[in-house]
Amino acid sequence: MGAPSALPLLLLFASCWAPGGANLSQDDSQPWTSDETVVAGGTVVLKCQVKDHEDSSLQWSNPAQQTLYFGEKRALRDNRIQLVRSTPHELSISISNVALADEGEYTCSIFTMPVRTAKSLVTVLGIPQKPIITGYKSSLREKDTTTLNCQSSGSKPAAQLTWRKGDQELHGEPTRIQEDPNGKTFTVSSSVTFQVTREDDGADIVCSVNHESLKGADRSTAQRIEVLYTPTAKIRPDPPHPREGQKLLLHCEGRGNPAPQQYLWEKEGSVPPLKMTQESALIFPFLNKSDSGTYGCTATSNMGSYKAYYTLNVNGTYLTHEAKGSDDAPDADTAIINAEGGQSGGDDKKEYFI
Repeated sequence: MGAPSALPLLLLFASCWAPGGANLSQDDSQPWTSDETVVAGGTVVLKCQVKDHEDSSLQWSNPAQQTLYFGEKRALRDNRIQLVRSTPHELSISISNVALADEGEYTCSIFTMPVRTAKSLVTVLGIPQKPIITGYKSSLREKDTTTLNCQSSGSKPAAQLTWRKGDQELHGEPTRIQEDPNGKTFTVSSSVTFQVTREDDGADIVCSVNHESLKGADRSTAQRIEVLYTPTAKIRPDPPHPREGQKLLLHCEGRGNPAPQQYLWEKEGSVPPLKMTQESALIFPFLNKSDSGTYGCTATSNMGSYKAYYTLNVNGTYLTHEAKGSDDAPDADTAIINAEGGQSGGDDKKEYFI
């Protein structure tokens, strides 16, 4: 057998060496760039770099293959496109007031042998319009069910819609997506259905649009709702703990939408009613034992009536009283006031609806 051939070793050596010390495993004349994302109306900078320019200039062209800049020389008359930097190793340009039509693949070229190119994909985000809420019907009644609709156009890619009531999230239908006539942007819509309560009177129902072009900025619309509901009432003494011989006012504090327009005062066992008025106070100019008894106040609006009760006991030099029928009154609201100012009490709250 003869000696092994040295030819494979020579070929391996030749593949790793070239005149001038050039490394053939890396093309220093290949330009590079990066993809960019820009919001419509904003400015994008396209940057192209090369390590070995081989005495040739870099060039930028648009998706339609129109030359924008060749080195520092402008090629396309578009004042939105400006030179940022031009050196033998870099060509950077800017495009201001970017439109959706500017989206596409831009090419950086260097005219070596052969010609080398690099691509930059420019993505333009369409900004969603302020959402519009429809479907609200005024004068909702307590326990009514209502449906509101929200819509926003112009987003790219399609935006998402969310609902909330004050700080509480509302679970609406999934966002529906429809392509706009321009074929580039989208219109999104969503609906939410919920039952209203008296606590919802004056609440804001908010539809918000979420999209990367907003960069966290809030873009929302609020619809304030009005809820009609039956009144409630409670009786409040003024002063809270009067003595025999003092002046006492019993205030019938009504709440509702609409607010109570009429107050009827009655004393159990007494006919006819003591007072029917638009004012809510019953006045005792000078308390005495004959004023003892249970008093009722009926607060009335066109949504209905509510009756609150208050028991007044005038016993010699001290007074006891108890309030009933009030949502806000404690369950035990009997107070006994004597010379030492002590208190004791107990009775149950009662509510009466008419």
